Amino acid sequence: METSMENIGTLEYVLDKYSKIWCWKITGDRAVNMISRLVPEAWYGENINEVIIPDSTESVKQLKLIMDRYPLEILSKSIWQRKIVKTYAPKPTLPPIKHKLKRAKSGEQFRGKLLNFQKEGLDFLLKSSGNALLADEMGLGKTVQTLSYVSTEKQTFPVLVVAPLVTLNNWEREIEKFLKKKSRNGRIIETESPSVTIIRTGKSEELPKTDIYIINYELLLKRSENLMKVGLRTIVCDEVHNLRSKTTQKYKAVKKLAALPTILYRIGLSGTPIYNRGSEIWPIIDIIKPGLLGSFKEFCEYFCYVNEKGKAIVLENKRASLRNELQKHVMLRRKKSDVLKELKDKVRYKEVIAADTDYYLEELDKIWKKLEDEQKVAETEFSKSASYHRAIQSERQIAGLAKLPHVINFVKNIMEIEESVVVFCHHKVIHKLLNESLEEFSPVSIIGGQSDALRQDQIDKFQKGESKLMIAGIRAGNVGINLTRAKYVIFAELDWSPAIHRQAEDRLHRIGQKNTVFAYYLIGAGTLDDHVANILVDKSYEIDEIMDESIDNYENKDKAELILAQIQDKIRSK
Repeated sequence: METSMENIGTLEYVLDKYSKIWCWKITGDRAVNMISRLVPEAWYGENINEVIIPDSTESVKQLKLIMDRYPLEILSKSIWQRKIVKTYAPKPTLPPIKHKLKRAKSGEQFRGKLLNFQKEGLDFLLKSSGNALLADEMGLGKTVQTLSYVSTEKQTFPVLVVAPLVTLNNWEREIEKFLKKKSRNGRIIETESPSVTIIRTGKSEELPKTDIYIINYELLLKRSENLMKVGLRTIVCDEVHNLRSKTTQKYKAVKKLAALPTILYRIGLSGTPIYNRGSEIWPIIDIIKPGLLGSFKEFCEYFCYVNEKGKAIVLENKRASLRNELQKHVMLRRKKSDVLKELKDKVRYKEVIAADTDYYLEELDKIWKKLEDEQKVAETEFSKSASYHRAIQSERQIAGLAKLPHVINFVKNIMEIEESVVVFCHHKVIHKLLNESLEEFSPVSIIGGQSDALRQDQIDKFQKGESKLMIAGIRAGNVGINLTRAKYVIFAELDWSPAIHRQAEDRLHRIGQKNTVFAYYLIGAGTLDDHVANILVDKSYEIDEIMDESIDNYENKDKAELILAQIQDKIRSK
């Protein structure tokens, strides 16, 4: 009788030096004997009593069978754990959403008309049982498609909409415009809309009974206890790329609410669900359809490699299969060019304009010296990294100031064409100076910290043509507004994230826009703008490839160190 506790040999995960393939190496007389019989493709190792077998699901199964009775000493524990988990806990295979989308008819609670591709979007949501990522490019009416879904599917109310602060009023307006009220006895009240509660305070208190709750991401954690008690059926996460990091408080709060037993439908909306790295899609899908991409570890093992900074980057040869997997089960992605034949395209220009390089280099020198001093006294990794980021942001600001007079001339020239123009900038000081210098055009203005009413008033003035010029902060003006009046968008400053730029352009380039949109990226000669523009492009390649089958591919660069190296280089070559 075999004593079950006695090891009969060792098991190790090794790189076979001839074939350069990872395999399992088994040593020990009895173990080798047994394996040689069970795994026909085994081959002998370099030493006596040593056998190598391929790392296949079949081999792992056979090894597991042996080891259930005759233990081997495992020399590669974590890899073995992973392999047996993988082999013996297969992912549930979900039936794909049938991809011939029909033009679905919206329910009687919906008022208004859907365009044909929006009816197909509704069909997609219905076929995915309301657990879906609507990733249409911006301006294609994701809000309307979502509202048509909640008014068509059964038992969707109460609905929770989690959205960025600046879009809360927009959601309220769209609900009023597109949804009819349904009374307790199921009668449709044509003249009324569903009741809406916008949650604006973090103070914990009981919530009123209402059809739709709207809250911004930042308040969600504070109010999640209250929200857990109202019997939510549907959760909609607008601009769902806010949940791309699974360590944030807002992510944890959404995850907890999405797991409530009453929740039947989970919908994510984003024209740019992947901001900087492909692996950011995992946390989002884990909320919408948990298990679809396996555990984060499994997802990374299959789709990613880890770069030197410890970030998971989707492998080039796996990007297409990740996109297919998403599109088969959970993601609907249409580009404007696919669906809006009447919408002319965007034209992008990189315009190099003059800049005050003496001022720029002088200020750069100061930034560099300050950074060096801060780095010397920095006691933690955090304060080191914070001082890097301050330096990079300061450089962006002085680049903006160095080219400002030339930006103003550029805008004035465009204004002579008598067209509506939106100028995006990044820093408050630049925003203020642009407003002052372009006062003759009575510009309207969007900037962080404005009240919702003022902001809407400014947008309305622009859309009605009362002002031909809008000056907008890129991070305040890139979400939740509609600027189809404009044909020209000018980036007076460049932001680090390509998705932010694309969102800003898409405020103009959306339904209702009949013209070609011209986007000018103004690059200050002799500043680091050119490098930033290139980094923007670098970053967007990986993203575009997963989202939209484009072919070019660059690796993301670690922006901080790269920029700092260039700052130093600029100062040295002064």
